[in-house]
Amino acid sequence: MQALSNLLTPGRTHCRVPGVSKKRLFETIARIISEDQLALSYDVVFSSLIAREKLGSTGLGQGIAIPHCRVSNCTHALGTLITLDEAVEFDAPDNQPVDILFVLLVPEEAHQQHLDILADIAKLFCQPNFCQQLRSTNDAATLHDCATNWVE
Repeated sequence: MQALSNLLTPGRTHCRVPGVSKKRLFETIARIISEDQLALSYDVVFSSLIAREKLGSTGLGQGIAIPHCRVSNCTHALGTLITLDEAVEFDAPDNQPVDILFVLLVPEEAHQQHLDILADIAKLFCQPNFCQQLRSTNDAATLHDCATNWVE
């Protein structure tokens, strides 16, 4: 899907990350993003993700979550893809734990862009074959390749 290739980099793609809890995952995600995007501080990314999650779970169901938020100092939409070695509880609507996360950050003023990208990503991650392909990968390079070169 073209949208993922525009959002995702190899450095923000991680495979089989230890899954402990939702909070620990957000800490890991904030570290990954802040180390890759120096203008985005760990504290801002972490607090933005937590604040959004408090509004309602970003778990979609079927083991998928798409945490997303608008962030100050974010100059362009960006994504982070993580698969977990063990699924974690995420308050998803189907009460199933999550083992795939796609995190979307957009500039604070990008309201419509945020919604448009989020809709495209949700459609993609609702495809069982796509998610199965991601789950079957064993390394970050293959995960990135699968995600950015998927053809529906």
